[in-house]
Amino acid sequence: MNFKESKPIYLQIADRICDEILQGRYAEGDRIPSVRDYAAAVEVNANTAMRSYDFLQSRSVIRIQRGIGYFVEQGAAARIRAFRREAFMDEELYDFFRQAYSIGIDADELSALYREYCQSQMSNP
Repeated sequence: MNFKESKPIYLQIADRICDEILQGRYAEGDRIPSVRDYAAAVEVNANTAMRSYDFLQSRSVIRIQRGIGYFVEQGAAARIRAFRREAFMDEELYDFFRQAYSIGIDADELSALYREYCQSQMSNP
Protein backbone atom coordinates (compact mmCIF):
# COMPACT_ATOMS: atom_id res chain seq x y z
CA MET A 1 0.00 0.00 0.00
CA ASN A 2 1.30 3.47 -0.87
CA PHE A 3 0.91 5.92 1.98
CA LYS A 4 0.55 9.70 1.88
CA GLU A 5 2.80 11.87 4.00
CA SER A 6 -0.06 14.21 4.92
CA LYS A 7 -2.07 11.73 7.01
CA PRO A 8 -1.07 9.23 9.73
CA ILE A 9 -0.60 5.70 8.38
CA TYR A 10 -2.98 4.13 10.90
CA LEU A 11 -5.78 6.43 9.68
CA GLN A 12 -5.03 5.55 6.05
CA ILE A 13 -5.28 1.85 6.95
CA ALA A 14 -8.55 2.52 8.79
CA ASP A 15 -9.84 4.32 5.67
CA ARG A 16 -8.89 1.33 3.55
CA ILE A 17 -10.77 -1.06 5.84
CA CYS A 18 -13.78 1.27 5.72
CA ASP A 19 -13.56 1.31 1.91
CA GLU A 20 -13.51 -2.48 1.91
CA ILE A 21 -16.63 -2.55 4.11
CA LEU A 22 -18.44 -0.06 1.87
CA GLN A 23 -17.46 -2.04 -1.24
CA GLY A 24 -18.87 -5.23 0.27
CA ARG A 25 -15.59 -7.08 0.74
CA TYR A 26 -16.47 -7.40 4.42
CA ALA A 27 -20.18 -7.50 5.19
CA GLU A 28 -21.67 -6.61 8.55
CA GLY A 29 -21.04 -9.53 10.89
CA ASP A 30 -18.11 -10.84 8.82
CA ARG A 31 -14.76 -11.58 10.35
CA ILE A 32 -11.94 -9.39 9.08
CA PRO A 33 -8.28 -10.45 8.85
CA SER A 34 -6.24 -10.60 12.03
CA VAL A 35 -4.09 -7.62 12.93
CA ARG A 36 -0.96 -9.53 11.91
CA ASP A 37 -2.43 -10.68 8.62
CA TYR A 38 -3.64 -7.20 7.73
CA ALA A 39 -0.31 -5.67 8.74
CA ALA A 40 1.49 -8.11 6.47
CA ALA A 41 -0.91 -7.39 3.60
CA VAL A 42 -0.30 -3.64 3.74
CA GLU A 43 3.36 -4.02 4.76
CA VAL A 44 3.32 -2.17 8.07
CA ASN A 45 4.26 -2.99 11.63
CA ALA A 46 1.59 -4.94 13.53
CA ASN A 47 1.44 -2.12 16.12
CA THR A 48 0.38 0.31 13.39
CA ALA A 49 -2.35 -2.06 12.21
CA MET A 50 -3.43 -2.56 15.83
CA ARG A 51 -3.78 1.20 16.20
CA SER A 52 -6.07 1.20 13.13
CA TYR A 53 -8.20 -1.59 14.60
CA ASP A 54 -8.41 0.23 17.95
CA PHE A 55 -9.50 3.39 16.14
CA LEU A 56 -12.20 1.54 14.18
CA GLN A 57 -13.36 -0.22 17.33
CA SER A 58 -13.68 3.15 19.11
CA ARG A 59 -15.96 4.32 16.26
CA SER A 60 -18.10 1.15 16.46
CA VAL A 61 -17.07 0.00 12.98
CA ILE A 62 -15.52 -3.27 14.17
CA ARG A 63 -15.66 -5.26 17.40
CA ILE A 64 -13.47 -7.90 18.94
CA GLN A 65 -14.63 -11.28 20.11
CA ARG A 66 -11.96 -12.42 22.53
CA GLY A 67 -10.10 -15.43 21.26
CA ILE A 68 -11.87 -15.39 17.90
CA GLY A 69 -10.99 -12.13 16.14
CA TYR A 70 -12.40 -8.88 14.81
CA PHE A 71 -15.80 -8.58 13.16
CA VAL A 72 -17.64 -5.83 11.30
CA GLU A 73 -20.28 -4.28 13.55
CA GLN A 74 -23.94 -4.17 12.55
CA GLY A 75 -24.63 -0.72 11.10
CA ALA A 76 -20.95 -0.13 10.32
CA ALA A 77 -21.54 0.92 6.70
CA ALA A 78 -24.09 3.54 7.74
CA ARG A 79 -21.73 4.88 10.44
CA ILE A 80 -18.84 5.06 7.95
CA ARG A 81 -21.00 7.01 5.48
CA ALA A 82 -22.10 9.38 8.27
CA PHE A 83 -18.49 9.97 9.43
CA ARG A 84 -17.32 10.57 5.87
CA ARG A 85 -20.24 12.84 5.05
CA GLU A 86 -19.55 14.97 8.12
CA ALA A 87 -15.83 15.17 7.31
CA PHE A 88 -16.54 16.05 3.68
CA MET A 89 -18.98 18.78 4.64
CA ASP A 90 -16.64 20.20 7.30
CA GLU A 91 -13.27 19.86 5.55
CA GLU A 92 -13.67 19.73 1.77
CA LEU A 93 -16.93 21.16 0.52
CA TYR A 94 -16.22 24.79 1.47
CA ASP A 95 -12.87 24.67 -0.33
CA PHE A 96 -14.54 23.07 -3.35
CA PHE A 97 -17.18 25.82 -3.48
CA ARG A 98 -14.56 28.53 -3.01
CA GLN A 99 -12.51 27.15 -5.90
CA ALA A 100 -15.58 26.74 -8.16
CA TYR A 101 -16.66 30.30 -7.42
CA SER A 102 -13.20 31.73 -8.06
CA ILE A 103 -12.96 30.13 -11.51
CA GLY A 104 -16.50 31.01 -12.53
CA ILE A 105 -18.33 27.69 -12.26
CA ASP A 106 -21.94 28.43 -11.32
CA ALA A 107 -24.45 26.27 -9.45
CA ASP A 108 -26.28 25.21 -12.62
CA GLU A 109 -23.07 23.96 -14.21
CA LEU A 110 -22.08 22.13 -11.03
CA SER A 111 -25.50 20.54 -10.83
CA ALA A 112 -25.35 19.36 -14.45
CA LEU A 113 -21.85 17.95 -13.99
CA TYR A 114 -22.89 16.14 -10.83
CA ARG A 115 -25.97 14.62 -12.50
CA GLU A 116 -23.77 13.48 -15.40
CA TYR A 117 -21.32 11.91 -12.95
CA CYS A 118 -24.11 10.09 -11.09
CA GLN A 119 -25.52 8.72 -14.35
CA SER A 120 -22.09 7.43 -15.39
CA GLN A 121 -21.74 5.71 -12.01
CA MET A 122 -25.09 3.97 -12.40
CA SER A 123 -24.11 2.63 -15.79
CA ASN A 124 -20.67 1.48 -14.55
CA PRO A 125 -21.21 0.05 -11.03
